[in-house]
Amino acid sequence: MMKRREFLVLVGSAIAVARPLRAQQKAMPVIGFLSGTSPGPTAPLVAAFLQGLSETGYVEGQNVVIQYRWAENHYDRLPALAADLVARKVDVIAAIGGFSPALAAKNATTTIPIVFGAGDPVGLGLVASLARPGSNLTGVSSLDLIPKRVEMVSEFVPGAKVIAVLVNPGNAVAQHTIQSGTEAARAKGVQLRVLEASTESEIDAAFPTLLQQQAGALILPSDPFFNSQRDQLVALVARHAIPAIYDWREYAVAGGLISYGPSRTGIWHQCGIYAGKILKGAKPADLPVEQPTRFELVVNLRTAKELGLTIPPSILARADEVIE
Repeated sequence: MMKRREFLVLVGSAIAVARPLRAQQKAMPVIGFLSGTSPGPTAPLVAAFLQGLSETGYVEGQNVVIQYRWAENHYDRLPALAADLVARKVDVIAAIGGFSPALAAKNATTTIPIVFGAGDPVGLGLVASLARPGSNLTGVSSLDLIPKRVEMVSEFVPGAKVIAVLVNPGNAVAQHTIQSGTEAARAKGVQLRVLEASTESEIDAAFPTLLQQQAGALILPSDPFFNSQRDQLVALVARHAIPAIYDWREYAVAGGLISYGPSRTGIWHQCGIYAGKILKGAKPADLPVEQPTRFELVVNLRTAKELGLTIPPSILARADEVIE
C-alpha cells in the first residue's frame, strides 16, 4: 500500500507537470467588433465579415471569440466602447462601417491592431498612405465618391443649379464630405446646399428646407444612421419628387433613383480576411489598405419615370443593373 508521504510526492509531481502544460495552452484569440449602428440592420454585413474571417481559418465560437460593441447610431458612445475593448486587451479591433468607429479605435490605442472600412483613410488622417499604412491600422477604403456623385447628378439633372447634400453632423466624416462636395460643385459651376439630420424628425424637417432652397437634386452620402433609415429617406425623396443619388445599391432596389458605390458586403468580407491575417501574425503596417475594384451603378427606371426624368444613354450604358 502506498504510504501517505509517497502519495503527496506523486500528486505534487503531477501538479508540477500540469502547470506548464496549461501555460502552453493559449486561450482563444479575441476580436473586438466596434460598430456605430445596431445588430439587426448590420446582420448581412457581419455575415460577410465572418465569411472572410473563416477563409483564414477562424470560426467564431470554435477558435476565435468576438466581443461586439454597438453604438446604436449614437456616435458619441463610440469612444467609451473603444476604450472598453482596449481595456479588455482584445487581439484586434474590427472598426468597420464608416470613419467614426475607426477614429474612435485609433484614438483609444496605438498598439492593438485595428482593421477599418472607411471612405478616404488618407484624407481623413487614419493612415499615412494606402500602400504603407505605417501604424497599427489597415483595412479597406471605400474612397471619397462625393465628387463622382456630383458629376453624375449634373449629368442626369443638367438643369440643376443648386444641389443639396444631406449629412449627419454626429458623423466625424461630415465636414470632409461638405468640403469635398463644395469643391466638386464649384468645379461644375453649381451651388451646394448642406442639410443636416441626426434623428428621424430632423430627416423629416430637412425636406421642406430642400424645397425652399430650390435644390434640383439631392446627394445622400454614406452614413450608418442614414442606412438604418433607408425606407424613410426613399419615401421622403419620392414624396417631394427630388432626383437623388445614393451610395449603396440597396437604396435603388428600395425605390431610389440611382446608386453608385462599391459593394458593402465586399468591403466587410475583405475586413474579415485582414482580421484573420493579423491574428495569424501579420502586422497592420505591412498590409496595404485595399481599394474596391468594382463599383455598382444601379438605375431605377421606374422611379425615373415617376419623376419625369430621362436617364441619359451615357449613364444607362455604364449601369451594372437597371431596374424597370
